[in-house]
Parts: sequence; C-alpha cells; structure tokens
Amino acid sequence: MKAVVLVGGEGTRLRPLTYTTPKPLLPIANQPFLERQLHWLARHGVDEVVLSLGYLPDAFVQHFPDGVFENVRLHSAVEDEPLGTAGGIRFAADVAGVKERFVVCNGDVLTGLDLTALVALHDARGAEATIHLARVSDPSAFGVVPTYPDGEVKAFVEKPPPGTAPTDWINAGTYVLEPSVLDRVPAGLTVSIERETFPRMLEQRFRLYAFPSDAYWIDIGKPDQYLRAHEDVLAGRVGLPPAPGARELVPGIWVQGTVAVEEGARLVGPVLLGDGSRVEGGALVTRSVVGPGGFVGRDASVSGSVVLERARVGTGARVVDSVVGAGASVGDAATATDQTVVGSRAVVSAGTTVARGRIAVGSGTP
Repeated sequence: MKAVVLVGGEGTRLRPLTYTTPKPLLPIANQPFLERQLHWLARHGVDEVVLSLGYLPDAFVQHFPDGVFENVRLHSAVEDEPLGTAGGIRFAADVAGVKERFVVCNGDVLTGLDLTALVALHDARGAEATIHLARVSDPSAFGVVPTYPDGEVKAFVEKPPPGTAPTDWINAGTYVLEPSVLDRVPAGLTVSIERETFPRMLEQRFRLYAFPSDAYWIDIGKPDQYLRAHEDVLAGRVGLPPAPGARELVPGIWVQGTVAVEEGARLVGPVLLGDGSRVEGGALVTRSVVGPGGFVGRDASVSGSVVLERARVGTGARVVDSVVGAGASVGDAATATDQTVVGSRAVVSAGTTVARGRIAVGSGTP
C-alpha cells in the first residue's frame, strides 16, 4: 500500500527550531518525528511513501540517503511553490505514479490510529474518500465533520464559533483516497483538500465517509503541543519503550546507550536520557527529555522540558516547560520558562531570565 505524507510546511509556530530543521525531522523523545510516522505506517502495511516536500527539502534527502526506512521505500516530490494540501497530494501522487487507493497523512500529527481499520471501513463502504476523525474538547479551532450513523459525512464546518459546533469530532488529517479524487484537483494550482476538495465532493454527492476514533492524537506544531507530545510519549500513551533502544532503570526513568548521572543528581520520572548525556550532582531532571550528548550542570533544574541533542543547561540554571534546541546553551544561573524556545546553537546568556521567549542564534536574549 502507498502513502503520501505532507511534510512541506515551514513550521512557523515552532521557530526558531525550524529555521534549521524541518518540523517533521524534529525529535519526539529522541527520535525524529517522521521516523515515528513511517514506523506507524509500516506496521499497517504501507511499503511505499511519497514525501510531499517544499521547505528545506535537502534535509529529508540527507536524513534518508538510501531512500528506505524500515523496508518502506521513500520517494520525494519537491514543490517549486506551495500547492496547498490537495495540490500537494496531486503533485506527489503524479510524481510517484500513484494509480491505486492510497493513504494520506499530515507530517505533524502523532497518532495511535488503527490505520488498518480505517482502510477496512473505506473498502466496506465503497468510498471515494474516508477521513479519520478525532474528538477534542474545544472544536472551535478545527474543521468539524458531523456524520450519519453509518459514517457518511453530512457536512464540513470550518472553525465554528465556541458553543456552536454540531459535533466535537474534527478532521484529524489522515485520509484514504481513491485515485479518482485526484481528478478533482486541478494540476499545478494551490488547492486545499479540507476547505475545497472535500466540500465540493460532498456537494456533488460523491461517497465521503468518516472514521471516528478515540485513539491517541496530537498536532505537534506548537510549542505547548510539542512539549505535550513528549509528555505523552514518556507516559506510554503511544506504546513503550518511549524511544528506540530505551531501557527502564527504575519505573519511569528511561535511558538510551551510556549516560552519566552523578551522585546527588535527582531524576523524577518520567524522564528519558539520551546516549552520552550527563547530569551533574545536585541537578534535578523531572518530566523531561535530555537528548544525546545533552548536559545538565550542577544544581541546575530541568522540568517539563526538552533539551535536545548536545544542548547544555549550565550550573544553577532553570529550564521549565521549555525547549532547548540542538547544540544550544542556557548559561549559568539563567532561567528559561513558559514555553520558551531556544533555537539550534543559540544562547541564553548567563544570569538572564526569559519567559515565553524565542531565542535564535546571535540574539542572546529575546
């Protein structure tokens, strides 16, 4: 079975992390997100994936130099100009010669969806398109999809005002499509499948169905959601171990490879320490991930946060509910809190305090 994965976005809400790394290649619990998604697709019988690329396309080619991941063959379709979701799907499918039923998923959605069951419903209903639905507490920020009892789609309601949504089931960004759907997307034009193609198909009474599922689902595209995804992975909500090769030293404390935890350091789970990481004496790491080669200095505190590969948290520094990018540094006695995002190789200057900031290379402070 083939799939198209939409990974062409710029990831603006996760800047400055995405200045250097495309969002789908950012790690979730020390594994690039796209690898997690490809592993999930492979478990459900997908053996060929077309990556719909736009932003920093070379990064994907460099990450998968052999064009294979876990026996899944990878193809690249690079857009010269953004074509929207439907336009991107059409372009990628044309490049790869997709001629049969296929799966589409967004490159920023982490889910435990039973994709096999989604495909089975699509086949049983003889649908042209079948949409995965997830339930959320506040659907006002999403596209809402009410359905009939057999799953046939009634309507598409885009971002209904709070309290007016006809249902709390939203379009979750994974689809099963027949090739005939591509015929409804003009080649080379910017088209949204959610806002244009699907509603137009419904108006013309084509067979659109939906598959509601309470399986785990999250969009990792914002700092709070990116942090939440780490928390959920550490908690086992998408399965354990939380990362490839991780082993549990004591309940809730996971390590990969060789780590150094000095006497007097405290780890309060769930915690994941990557290979080559170091936590010095007097430091506290709780509900956090430290990437490969990461460093947490003496008497420092890291809580509810992500410290990426080779990043450094200095002596007496505090990182709370924040992300420290690869190779970045939080200086001695500095503080980063409230969803601060420190970009790759950027520095939070010693002794400074940053709350809800965005720190890029050369800025030192926001």
